[in-house]
Amino acid sequence: MHDRLRSYGWGPYFAGRLVALGHPTLQPGRVVRAHRGFLKLQTADGAVEANLSGRSYHLASDVAHLPVVGDWVAYRRPAGGPAVVQEILPRRTQLSRKSAGARAVEQVVAANVDLVLLVMGLDGDYNLRRLERLLAMAEESGARSAVVLNKADLCSDLPPRFEAARALCPGSPIVALSALDGTLEELELLLARGETVAFVGSSGVGKSTLINRLMGDDERPTRPVRAGDSRGRHTTTHRELFRLPGGCLVIDNPGVREIQLWGADGSLPKVFDDIERLASGCRFAGCGHDTEPGCAVRRAIEDGKLDGARLESRRRLERETIALQARKDVRARREHDKRMGKLYKSIQREKRDRTGR
Repeated sequence: MHDRLRSYGWGPYFAGRLVALGHPTLQPGRVVRAHRGFLKLQTADGAVEANLSGRSYHLASDVAHLPVVGDWVAYRRPAGGPAVVQEILPRRTQLSRKSAGARAVEQVVAANVDLVLLVMGLDGDYNLRRLERLLAMAEESGARSAVVLNKADLCSDLPPRFEAARALCPGSPIVALSALDGTLEELELLLARGETVAFVGSSGVGKSTLINRLMGDDERPTRPVRAGDSRGRHTTTHRELFRLPGGCLVIDNPGVREIQLWGADGSLPKVFDDIERLASGCRFAGCGHDTEPGCAVRRAIEDGKLDGARLESRRRLERETIALQARKDVRARREHDKRMGKLYKSIQREKRDRTGR
C-alpha cells in the first residue's frame, strides 16, 4: 500500500503523526497541486481530487494553516464524492515569506521541503542582495539550500560572478549552467531520490525550463524575458509538485518579484556569518559598526576585505525584521482582544440564561 506513498516522500515521521490523530479510517495523501481552493493529492491509490473540510477551513487561524503543495494530509473519501481533507499533518519544514501588502500575514510557499534551490540568472537578473534575501528565506525554513546560477551562456564574466555568489553562501553548493543548451549533471547530483526540492527565484530565471529538461518533456510553459532588463512574466501561475524520472520530487513555484522575509531574525546571523565573525573582534559588545572606536567590521570595509553594501544589506534586513515583528505584535494583540471580547459576551449570555436577567 505504501510503496506509492514512499515514492512521494512518505516515511516514519508522517506515519507517526497520522497514527497520533487517533482516526484509523483516515488515509494519507500528499498535496501535489493547490490552486484557488482546488487540491490534488497523491495517495496509495493514485491521484485524487480533494476539498478541504469546512471544519478544517474554519479552524485555520490564518492562510498559513491551510494546505499547500508539499503538505501531507489525512483525508476520507465518501462513496461517490471527492476526497475530503480532515487534517494537515505537522510539517517538518516550511518555506515562508511575508505576503504582499502592509499586513503582517505569512504566505507558506511550500511544505516539507528537503532542499531549496535558489535560482538566479547570470543576465540582468543577477543581484547579490536578492540572493541574500533568498538565502535568509531558505535558512528560516529549516531546509538545506543550494544556488543555481542559470544562463551561463549569456554571461561574459562568469568566474567573478560565480565567486561573488559563492562567497555569500560558503555552506551551500553552487552550480552554474545553461538550462537551454548546457549539461545538467552538476544539478542532477543535488537531486536525491525521495527528497523534495523547491525551485525558488524571480520570474524568467528559467525554473520551468530547468524542470522541463529534468523531466524530459515540455509540459511546463515558458516565456522569453524582456530584452531591456531580463525580467520575466509569471509563466508558472500555481505551485505544483512533480516526480522526476530519478525519483526526486520537485516543486515549481511562480516567480517572486518582491522577497519580503517572514521571521528571519534567527537566520540573519547565519546568512551574514562573515560579519558575525568580524564583529567578534570589535572592541565593544553590541557594536553598531558605525562610529564606535575599535570596530573590526568597519576596519574590514576600509581595508577592502568586506563589501560595505553587504553590511548595509544586513542592516536593512534587520530593520525590516524589527518592523515586521512590531506589526505581528499589534495583530496578535488585536486578535487576543477580539477573542476576549467574544468570551466575555458568551459568559454574559450564559449568565442571563441562568438568571433570566
